[in-house]
Amino acid sequence: MALLAMILIWLDSHAPWLQPVRQVSGYLILPAQKVAAIPASVANWFGESAATHQQLLSANKKLSARNLILETKAQRLASLEAENIELRELLSASEQIDDRVLVSALIAVDPDPYSQQMMIDKGTEDGVFIGQPVLDAYGLLGQVIDVLPRSSRVLMIADSNHAIPVQVNRNGVRAIATGTGSLNTLELIYVPNTADIQEGDLLVSSGLGGRYPKGYPVAMVERVENIPGQSFASVTATPSAHLDRSRHLLLVFQQGSGQVPPETLWREK
Repeated sequence: MALLAMILIWLDSHAPWLQPVRQVSGYLILPAQKVAAIPASVANWFGESAATHQQLLSANKKLSARNLILETKAQRLASLEAENIELRELLSASEQIDDRVLVSALIAVDPDPYSQQMMIDKGTEDGVFIGQPVLDAYGLLGQVIDVLPRSSRVLMIADSNHAIPVQVNRNGVRAIATGTGSLNTLELIYVPNTADIQEGDLLVSSGLGGRYPKGYPVAMVERVENIPGQSFASVTATPSAHLDRSRHLLLVFQQGSGQVPPETLWREK
């Protein structure tokens, strides 16, 4: 084929009278030229396809990684939004407290299922003391039972070793609320069958004993059962504080308690 092309080129330059023959020959060899170019075209196509495939794979990996990063950021933003909501609720609660308070954060929870205790990130360096009341944005959560320089242990009101004097907010009837070991249930002990306590009553701290400030929400009465032949009624209540989810807490410095809080405490304006 190459030899024929060379002969045609020589004849074209030395024999002009062969011009018609050259044109006819051009038409004859055109299909052969196209057929001869097919392998190169196919090779180029496969090469370009392979390169395009690799580029698509690379782009897909980058997009997948970017999508994973964005999803992780979205999850983190959802967590931060929930934390901001909790902090706003805590701030709102602190504005309703007459005493001075210090914000603390939960750092650990006792894994023992029979012990309802937690660790917070404030200690003696922050003025925290044993017996100090602890609240969340919804009610009384417990009290400090052990203090280290930069952390403290809190006994929650749901612990079976905890008891708090309360009164019915509706009429002032007094009782003792004790922990049952369950985060969702408190029990009122020694409640006479004739006591005016109803389901749905709000129980608040009575302030008796001087450990807890007066008037803070403790629990909502869930069930009242008068047992025939028994002197006392069976009364259970649900804690107002979110014992199983609160991450930010308020340490209360009661007025006249003798404890000197640090200057970083929030105050009622």
